[in-house]
Amino acid sequence: MGKELQLAKVTLPSPDGLASYLQKVNAVPLLSEEEEFDLATRYREQGDLLAAQQLVLSHLRYVVRIAKQYSGYGLNLNDLVQEGTIGLMKAVKRFDPKLKVRLVSFAVHWIKSEIHEFVIRNWRIVKVATTKAQRKLFFNLRQAKKRLGWFSPEEVNAVAQDLGVSTKDVLEMESRLNAHDDTFDPLLDEEETSTHHPAAYLSAPVQSDPAHQIIEGEYESHAQSKLQHALNTLDERSLDIVSNRWLVDEEAKASLKDLAQKHDVSIERVRQLEKAALSKLRNAMGESLIIDPV
Repeated sequence: MGKELQLAKVTLPSPDGLASYLQKVNAVPLLSEEEEFDLATRYREQGDLLAAQQLVLSHLRYVVRIAKQYSGYGLNLNDLVQEGTIGLMKAVKRFDPKLKVRLVSFAVHWIKSEIHEFVIRNWRIVKVATTKAQRKLFFNLRQAKKRLGWFSPEEVNAVAQDLGVSTKDVLEMESRLNAHDDTFDPLLDEEETSTHHPAAYLSAPVQSDPAHQIIEGEYESHAQSKLQHALNTLDERSLDIVSNRWLVDEEAKASLKDLAQKHDVSIERVRQLEKAALSKLRNAMGESLIIDPV
């Protein structure tokens, strides 16, 4: 091969160093088709990480170019470039030079895919697109708008037909895009008494209160300890009867007849033993035990 390729040291952009980063990225020489094929072959067949690094560095300018296309979503360009770079690295890992396709053509999908995921995750607090149809709408709906305001019925039908989705999906995504995140519990000045924020009118169940959860957990732990101690006071036959009647799943619950045959006593005797054992447990645990024999 011709000239030796020099590895340029280019780091991901910092908040105050994007201009310097772009300058370094543009200084990395482009690869010829022969050079790209050689580097990709070395990485794929020999695991040469230096070759993979050079492939990534020489294509970073394309990542920046693609990332700038998503600047209208209000997200930091540095973050978009970083996510796109992750996509580029994934593309290099999967690139097969024998397909006779240039890496830049192969990598565009992976770069955009990572940026798409980042935009959807961070554009709103609540995720606005989860299904394939919603993702398609998210990145195409704003481009389809020719004016401010909501779509007319004719425009909804046209967009749905162009994008291959239902009119219901178009209307739902348009509603999501026009909505705004609302602060759950904003910090108000002493003179402000607004009750329009969600924390003022949305009630939380008692179970979600951390103090309640701690108390409930401690009560259950204490009850379990008392139950175990009470069970240890029963004789072996009574413990077996209680265990097979009340400490198993409903499907596995033994009948009085089965236990009578097992312990070679009458059904009435089993009932008496069960009643006596439960009474003993109830006395030992106080009000914690609420089961009654049938």
